[in-house]
Order: sequence, then C-alpha cells, then structure tokens
Amino acid sequence: MRSVWNGSISFGLVSIPIKMYSATEDRALDLDMLDKHDGERIRYKRVNEKTGKEVEWKDIVKGYKKDDGYVILEKEDFEKANVKKNKTIDIEEFVKESEVADVLFKKPYFLEPQKEG
Repeated sequence: MRSVWNGSISFGLVSIPIKMYSATEDRALDLDMLDKHDGERIRYKRVNEKTGKEVEWKDIVKGYKKDDGYVILEKEDFEKANVKKNKTIDIEEFVKESEVADVLFKKPYFLEPQKEG
C-alpha cells in the first residue's frame, strides 16, 4: 500500500514523522476503452473546443467559470489560497467521539510512524 501523505504529527514540542494511508479501498472496476477491430487502447486527447486542435500539457491552465467567461488561475493563486498548508498535523486538544460530526468519519485514514521517528 502506498502512503497518500508524508509529514509529522505534533504534540506541543514533540514531533513524530508519519506516513498516512487510506483505510478504505476503492473497489470500482477500472475498464479501458479498446478499438473493437484490433483491441488497441483508445486514449483521451486534450482538445481545444473552438479549434479542434490537440493542446499540450505545458499550454494548459486552470480557470474558474463565471457568467462573462473564465478567470485564469496561476500556480501562485493556489499557493496563496492555502496559507496554512504544511507537512504537520498539529494536535491542539482531544475531544470525545460524540463531539465530532459523523461526516468527518466518512473516509478514515491510518497513521504509521516513519523509520526515523
């Protein structure tokens, strides 16, 4: 199983390096599209809707659709949006299980200490 996140968990001044794993497994059947004539795999292409031409990954940006068009988002916009993004889980307090909303238990994870921890 591959970890989905590496970082550390902190209890005040104590910091433990950890790996995080998903506790559930997606059981969806992954099927490929094949050409019925020769059994070769069919690929999706990144195509400009207006020109019909294929677009290279280096020329693709992300945007948010508004009524009057798109707002193009740059890499810096995503970095600014998550100011608290880091590699640490800070434990600030412990609570009773009944105090935590059920929705937060929908996707559980396992934590494992890393070798150097």
